[in-house]
Amino acid sequence: MAREFQRGHKARISDLTAGTDLYVGVQIAGPGLAFDISCFGLDANEQLSDDRYFVFYNQPKSPEESIQQLGTQAGDTESFRVTLDRVPASIHKLSFTATIDGAGQMSQIGPGYIRIVAGGEEVVRYSFTGAEFSTERAVMLGDFYLKDVWRFAAVGQGFDGGLAALLKNFGGEVAEEDEAQAQQPQAPVQAQAGAAPGFAAPPQAAAPAPSFGAPVQAPQAPQAPQPPHVPAPAPGPQYQQPAAPAPVHSAPTMVGPLTTPPAPAPYGQPPHAPQPPGPPSYGQQPQPSYGQVPGYGGQVPPPAPAPAPYGQVPGQQPPPYGQAPGQMPGQQPGYGQGAPQAAGAGLAAALQPYKEVPTGTRWTAQNQQLMRVDLAMGGQPVLARQGSMVLYQGKVDFSYKGAGFAGRIVGNATGQEMQLMRCSGRGQVFLAENGAHLHAIELQGDGICVSAESVLAFDESLQHEVRRIEGHGIPGGALFTMLFQGSGTVIVKTHGTPVVLPVTPTTFADSNAIVAWSAASQVIVSSQVRLRRNAYPGHSGETVNLQFRGAPGNFIVVQPYEV
Repeated sequence: MAREFQRGHKARISDLTAGTDLYVGVQIAGPGLAFDISCFGLDANEQLSDDRYFVFYNQPKSPEESIQQLGTQAGDTESFRVTLDRVPASIHKLSFTATIDGAGQMSQIGPGYIRIVAGGEEVVRYSFTGAEFSTERAVMLGDFYLKDVWRFAAVGQGFDGGLAALLKNFGGEVAEEDEAQAQQPQAPVQAQAGAAPGFAAPPQAAAPAPSFGAPVQAPQAPQAPQPPHVPAPAPGPQYQQPAAPAPVHSAPTMVGPLTTPPAPAPYGQPPHAPQPPGPPSYGQQPQPSYGQVPGYGGQVPPPAPAPAPYGQVPGQQPPPYGQAPGQMPGQQPGYGQGAPQAAGAGLAAALQPYKEVPTGTRWTAQNQQLMRVDLAMGGQPVLARQGSMVLYQGKVDFSYKGAGFAGRIVGNATGQEMQLMRCSGRGQVFLAENGAHLHAIELQGDGICVSAESVLAFDESLQHEVRRIEGHGIPGGALFTMLFQGSGTVIVKTHGTPVVLPVTPTTFADSNAIVAWSAASQVIVSSQVRLRRNAYPGHSGETVNLQFRGAPGNFIVVQPYEV
């Protein structure tokens, strides 16, 4: 039986099916509308770095045929065959999209879906309607993405612009001479009778079900027929990959790189060229001054290329918690990385590093101190600390979220009371508080313990309650923390960049510095604890050290600051 997904739902492919040879069917239609349904194979930075993995009507398969466009069949407007274990390691995401070819908007479409079929059985279906969109001309339907294992996410995110704008958003570029042709309606690709491969999707009537995963003879998938001939220049790919992708800020809430690309060499200097004299940049060894012997024995080694920026040299220590490889300290992934600096001085060049970071995810760090949530993605409200909103866009409603009489009593007694507001609607809300560093922690059925003081916001779908930590000799009799469980995201704030440590039998932490720990960890009071401050009856008691125990995989998060 197929699992019905809602927008924002995610799951491991291994939880849906044991197979890796999958059929993806898309059904979308509207009166007088023509659609281009495509698959973008994106790299780790969510960019189309290799345009051979843009599978569409003019390029129906990838080089190794791990992604194939099959055409119209079994009631689907378009269908694909995806063999996940053949997808090259350079491809980290397969994004399935639908764009209107010609005039029209997504609010005009009828009920549609994207579904996954494995071994002849439909395992996932995400349904949508035009009521979920407005003036958009493109929609991101669903993604296969690699996060330790392959997973599927129901996206359902509208995008202002057609196929050309969507391609540019992924870092591609439309050839100028073919741009007008790309806007012309294309005839839908119709599969010839009997041409559907043996692993086709289950039919709507009595046609045979697909045999994905167990074909007797693996048939060669025929190429989808080419569209009708349109006079054009000499044959060649319609889309070209630019040397350096430019940012697209026409739809700032859309897809952008989740990780920072490797930092280029300084402007005007070829890669690995020696750095000019002067103070070394972060992560580089200082050059010996005049007359200084660089090494034992006085032998001056030949000039060596300057090392790459921090985070790019093989063998270096991994970057601190919350910092992506190649990212400078104090800089969030994607922050200031949207595009090269504008040439010359001026207002545009000065503001370029601070532009909004585009992305297709629900939660996006704009920098270390500012977090944006897109309420339209996931379709559920967010609970945030009162007064933490600094900016919002779109139709957003803010209301008081009370804990009730019993909740206030428990919160006051345990020190874990949170003054919250409820953010709902279809817009983007920017959250921050006192310049604290913010970290988005996504839970997928697991749990994490966080002190209420360290929580900025979280999805309303998460369950949260006060957890008691027993301890003898603690003033007040116990410590308390907040336990978050379920599927959703919690935004944790810290003073400075924290460190994540694995739990071992000898792991101790100061309760004034610890921020969070895994819910499965066992927490006890250290027998060697000595109070460093006077503790009076009624005090929260969080001036003691804690010892953590647990199976491998448990962790604690500690900040370089004592509350």
